[in-house]
Amino acid sequence: MKNQVTTIYKQAERFAEITKTAIITGNISRAKKCLALAERLLTTGSNETKMAISNVYLFSVSSFMEMRHCNISNLFPKSLKAEYIKQINTSGV
Repeated sequence: MKNQVTTIYKQAERFAEITKTAIITGNISRAKKCLALAERLLTTGSNETKMAISNVYLFSVSSFMEMRHCNISNLFPKSLKAEYIKQINTSGV
């Protein structure tokens, strides 16, 4: 298959692209569903899944939203928002 995703990190990258496309097109309900799924994966997934959501998905989506001055507080579920704040504090920003 041409579009087959091979690793969990590539899947997280693709999932981030889907979420960002939903935001760009104004499909906020779909974006919220994506973020809710990412939240569930972050809280119940394997360690590798949690790392992929945190390091690939969350970084990609939050960077995208910051560049477009989107309000992250209103969209991110509780655990994703906490992980985002942890990343911000770690980076020294």
